[in-house]
Amino acid sequence: VQLQACGGGLVQAGGSLRLSCAASDRTVSNNGMGWFRQAPGKEREFVATINWNGRNTYYADSVKGRFTISRDNAKISVYLQMNSLGPEDTAVYYCAAARGAVATTTIKGYNYWGQGTQVTVSS
Repeated sequence: VQLQACGGGLVQAGGSLRLSCAASDRTVSNNGMGWFRQAPGKEREFVATINWNGRNTYYADSVKGRFTISRDNAKISVYLQMNSLGPEDTAVYYCAAARGAVATTTIKGYNYWGQGTQVTVSS
């Protein structure tokens, strides 16, 4: 399974971006999906996750109320709408497919990862 993330870029603080992640294999429609991010010098951290049918979502406290994860299984894609961005959101964002159908917040719960897309927020 290959995951292709896109939509990153440079945005001013307070702005918005929408990340997309397309999968190469329709089987991931049965899997939970997630977004993680990694800032320079920091460990990769959980951002948001969604279960296989989109009914359950979870967010990191740092993005709750600002970010929204969604998916379109017909397009085998997952999205991350990011609003009210701040410099602290600057990182490489990775999409990932979980090992199971549920929404999963831990890195070990994922076995397929995209290549990452850079998000830079200027102050």
